[in-house]
Amino acid sequence: MASVIVVGTQWGDEGKGKIVDLLTQYADLVVRFQGGNNAGHTLVVDGEKYVFHLIPSGILYEDKLCLIGNGVVLDPAILMEELDHLSSRGKPVSPERLKISLNTHLIMPYHKALDHASEAVKSEGKKIGTTGRGIGPCYRDKVGRSGIKVADLLDNELFRDKLRENVKEKNFLLTDLFGASPLDEDEIYAQYQDYAEALEPYADNISGLIDNARKDGKNILFEGAQGTQLDIDHGTYPFVTSSNTVAGGACCGAGVGPSKIDYVIGICKAYTTRVGSGPFPTELFDDTGNHLQQKGGEFGATTGRKRRCGWLDGVVLKDAVRINGLDGLAITKLDVMSGLDPVKICTKYDVHGSGYKTMPANIRLVEAARPVYHEVPGWREDIAGCKAVEELPKAAQDYVRAIEDMAQVPLAILSVGPGREQTIMLKNPFE
Repeated sequence: MASVIVVGTQWGDEGKGKIVDLLTQYADLVVRFQGGNNAGHTLVVDGEKYVFHLIPSGILYEDKLCLIGNGVVLDPAILMEELDHLSSRGKPVSPERLKISLNTHLIMPYHKALDHASEAVKSEGKKIGTTGRGIGPCYRDKVGRSGIKVADLLDNELFRDKLRENVKEKNFLLTDLFGASPLDEDEIYAQYQDYAEALEPYADNISGLIDNARKDGKNILFEGAQGTQLDIDHGTYPFVTSSNTVAGGACCGAGVGPSKIDYVIGICKAYTTRVGSGPFPTELFDDTGNHLQQKGGEFGATTGRKRRCGWLDGVVLKDAVRINGLDGLAITKLDVMSGLDPVKICTKYDVHGSGYKTMPANIRLVEAARPVYHEVPGWREDIAGCKAVEELPKAAQDYVRAIEDMAQVPLAILSVGPGREQTIMLKNPFE
């Protein structure tokens, strides 16, 4: 029996979906614990591509129970779309396979309207790069104690009362502050009554289900979204998401005590990417950056936006090791590095002549940071067919060891291609 957390060590898009899919075969339960449909986890199974925004990546295994925790913010329309899409591909999801916490907060139409309106009025340098999915405004209502939970939706009278108060307030903000169009309360009410009927069979006490599973000796996999540097507390604020993306967020976002966690694995792409606005010290604007973007297929799974690409940032990685308490490392997309020579790793930042080995808290210092690189030989061989670390070219092996030495965390999993079979597992966290 083990409880394992999967987190991203960078700015998201590290390949968590593939690793979660790989580890799900050893798990009984897969739990999504934070974020919303601003995250996109991409899997390639038997040559078929799947992208999940809300449903845990383990749903492709028919014998697993997938849970959406209270730390997630849920857009019912997107969930229904995902369920319908899976059904159309011959993979229907019954309430026996998917459960949603009664304490999960719902994204409402006014959240999305406010997200778009508030971003639109920001000047170019101040834009956060939000996906416009209503994630931030929903979390803001949650913290402000005016949010609407799944449990509220299932109580018709309570839902109507809370909706009325919220629409009144949000329409004031939309019209008077942002000059946008107001929303119709009755239309929202009618739409969400349909969602209430659809969601009710899936609603449950997720914390209780997890606790019972542990007592029954089952393996549990906690699936994080985004990455450590997008954490609301520990990331490059304000260019962050609105939830705690780090390992500690699994405890709060699923209702499990920290003493019940056995292993934390951090997913680290062999290079670094970022979507949207915000500082990115190792970003490349040359042919190497183009190589990473094109060969790595670096387009956002949620937005389709090009991802910004750069050399591996060791400062970011070491921060993630500390903040998450990583027990093991999964390095992904090593195959994308083939053809680059030499290869660089950022070991620290130079900020106005001072050396920084951790991410500065002051965003202006982060924006001024210049990477200090350690250079290692590259390789040109295609490594997609390698089945063991020893089969890699020596330069690729050395690069992997350099990452491992920098992180001071043992390598657990190495990905050399997008398919399930293109993965080298050195340590199974469930064993």
